[in-house]
Amino acid sequence: MIRYFFISLFLAVFAALAILGFRGSFTTNRPIEIFPDMDHQAKFRPQSPTDFYANGSAARAPIDGTVAREMPAQNDYLHTGKIGDKWGDGIPLPIDADAMKRGQERFTINCAVCHGPAAYGNGIVKEYGLSTVANLQVARIRYMADGEIFNTITHGKNTMNAYGPNISVEDRWKIIAYLRAVQRSQNTLLSELPESLRAKYTPAAK
Repeated sequence: MIRYFFISLFLAVFAALAILGFRGSFTTNRPIEIFPDMDHQAKFRPQSPTDFYANGSAARAPIDGTVAREMPAQNDYLHTGKIGDKWGDGIPLPIDADAMKRGQERFTINCAVCHGPAAYGNGIVKEYGLSTVANLQVARIRYMADGEIFNTITHGKNTMNAYGPNISVEDRWKIIAYLRAVQRSQNTLLSELPESLRAKYTPAAK
């Protein structure tokens, strides 16, 4: 009985190794899979031929009027930040109180963690060792064209990731509108304030 047990055990181990293979081994043969799930689907490889379609190609042409998700629908200022071959200035959509509120919300979620709530580059990530955060209050960025800032948000720069895939085109411009308000709040001269506000910020004479 013991002899038959060991023979059966040996055959079972041999069968398991034959089916499953050795861990870490390599082969060009297609493995035997008990549960293949969706690993091997019936599909056409890119640019492969087929007699199913009249033109003999498995690849289908895009539907008229559509573009890939990552491509701008138009090569215009709204989607590129450029006018011709130069960075443009101005926000290319209406900005009202609701748009500013949306820009503030998106800035707080996506930007303030690095740049800080007042855009001085002192967000919470500085406490965890990320020291290469741009101070958005410096003159270079305050006078930078809106289109160039749009491009930076879209494609990223240096240690800043690209936010184009995560933030809509409209929200990127609303963030810029809010950023401009934040920059102005920290760099406005008293003489630039409306007459009705100057007295509020003018020191009282003694």
